[in-house]
Amino acid sequence: MPKGEKTDRVFINCPFDQNYKPLFEAIIFTIYDCGFRPICALEDEDEEIRLTKIVNMIRRCRYGIHDISRTELDEDTDLPRFNMPFELGLFIGCKKYGNKNKSYLVLDREQYRFREFISDISGIDVKSHNTRPETAIRIVRDWLRTVSRRTTIPSGSTIWTRYQNFRIELPDLCIESELNINDLHFLDYSHLVTQWLRDYEGLEIEEID
Repeated sequence: MPKGEKTDRVFINCPFDQNYKPLFEAIIFTIYDCGFRPICALEDEDEEIRLTKIVNMIRRCRYGIHDISRTELDEDTDLPRFNMPFELGLFIGCKKYGNKNKSYLVLDREQYRFREFISDISGIDVKSHNTRPETAIRIVRDWLRTVSRRTTIPSGSTIWTRYQNFRIELPDLCIESELNINDLHFLDYSHLVTQWLRDYEGLEIEEID
């Protein structure tokens, strides 16, 4: 990212489980590589009421990525989780009644699947990633390029190549930083991504405070 260019925050609303982890980590990398800064609930684990924390994050983020693909019933409760659609609604409400400059991207794993469980958003152009990190990278990159109008954002194929190289080197990066690759905190992973982009690609990346 060129010096002097503003770093905009991107709110990530998605599942945080192991099954979604490959997509989550690919999206985080893409956001940083495009010159933006990802924000999610995992970065702040203080005792603040969760809803208040989410609202404050949404308020300070110009962009939002919302993945509503997790609709399976919980094995223990036999109930679905509504956090993702709820936080999407908060973001849309903030845009409509507060900051109209906000932009958001809605993701699902299959084309038009969302119509079966949240038909009220049928007018929104929901993008399908097919649970493939490469597809998610391309979608997120293209969306950020469109809504930000930045000409400095690399192509989706370039980011995918960089991400593959990063994944190859990630085990050694974890060893050097004395981190467990199978148990990386969001902040640890973000640090490794930003450091790699600085060192190996010569990019100026703003890391989470």
